[in-house]
Amino acid sequence: MGSSRKRRSSSLASRIQAALAPHVIPGARLTLGLSGGVDSVVLLDLLATLTGPLDFRLACLHVHHGISRNADAWAEAARSAAARYAVPCVVERVDIAPFRHLGLEGAARLARYRAFERAGADLIALAHQRDDQAETLLVQLLRGTGVAGMAAMPILRDPGSGIAGQGGRSEAWSGIGSRGPEQGERRVLRIVRPMLEVRRGEILAHASEHALAWVEDESNADLARTRNHLRHRVMPVLSEVRPGATAAIARAAAHFGEAASLLEDLARIDAAACTHEGHLVVGKLATLTEPRARNLLRFHLAERGIAPPDARKLAEILRQLLWARGDASLEFALGEWCLRRYDGRVWIERAVRELPSHLRMRWTGERLLSVPALGGTLRFEPGVGDGVAAAALACDVEIRIRSGGERLRLHERGPRRALKDLFQEARVPPWLRSRLPLVHCDGELAWVPGLGADWRFRARPGEAGVRISWDVA
Repeated sequence: MGSSRKRRSSSLASRIQAALAPHVIPGARLTLGLSGGVDSVVLLDLLATLTGPLDFRLACLHVHHGISRNADAWAEAARSAAARYAVPCVVERVDIAPFRHLGLEGAARLARYRAFERAGADLIALAHQRDDQAETLLVQLLRGTGVAGMAAMPILRDPGSGIAGQGGRSEAWSGIGSRGPEQGERRVLRIVRPMLEVRRGEILAHASEHALAWVEDESNADLARTRNHLRHRVMPVLSEVRPGATAAIARAAAHFGEAASLLEDLARIDAAACTHEGHLVVGKLATLTEPRARNLLRFHLAERGIAPPDARKLAEILRQLLWARGDASLEFALGEWCLRRYDGRVWIERAVRELPSHLRMRWTGERLLSVPALGGTLRFEPGVGDGVAAAALACDVEIRIRSGGERLRLHERGPRRALKDLFQEARVPPWLRSRLPLVHCDGELAWVPGLGADWRFRARPGEAGVRISWDVA
């Protein structure tokens, strides 16, 4: 009987090794997301035996959400579990408040993934297993989600694989950049889930055989939660009706994953034909069939890290984009973002925050000047014969917002013209005009985002200059 248990345990370790081997390079830093539950404790036990054969450095990260009254005890249990193998374990406390709009579970998940990003690992290992795959698909079916929502979790989530691994960037218009939520200094995660083909029963058997200690999340017994009800009441019945139901549902999730990948490939093809300067062109969007247009719009949002709305709202947004009058002002709220139609294109910007009644900031030579009140950063890059003359900036330089009556002279023989007229000609969206930083030199307007430098302040050929740009956060 003892030898049978050893063969089973050895078999499980070899399966995990086979799942990990293609994704772990020699000397890699692998961090396990250690909750302290049975799945992650078993994965820790298996990974500890593989550090030699696969040549990686193992560490653990426990994310302390502070939601449960037992959270401190879970953190201590995670530390103790890691100490059993002399593996370092970091406990990171996170604040889920900024993500509350996603619901409690969604907020905790996003805060957790932010912590994983900060871990500095080459690879994050998570302990999802086959029963998780099946339960997730059933939960998503009950929500009426689309194909992508029902796709299986991949063994490897790589920066280059799929929408979820990408950051978004769109150019708002000439002179102004818009940075998506996945940009900046944040690290794109490589996540590996080596136990996706392992059944929950096998995990429990391994934990029992090796006398492993783990903690139970008390919320797992709450049948008011859909996933728990499916786990404890529905899945056992399905397994009676059809033995191997869990495996079959997990395979279906993999098929959905293939279908989602094909839809993404189609969206990329359509995006290449329907996008100009980072914006969907409404006229070209109208040439697609309605399902393809919805697929492209969903992809366009997801690429920027924006959760697409439900099917009904997405269909209504598309209908209005395509059929509302050309001069109609369209605006759709998407959480912290806003989707608009302007100049025949689809614009996606962060929702307008409350603007200050006036703004005056001094520039003292910094390469980067953050302007929190306007939600962006001014960049000053040295150059020659381009931008504002460096000599012109050797004065009292001040950043302001429009107060009315400002004028700019863009050409040597041209008149000084009102910003309102220049903005209209340059097709600067109306909602952006009031939240642009205007650069003044000794009280005179010298540079405006999207328009450029006033002729009087412009660097001449061969003259030292400063290229100024405005990036929206």
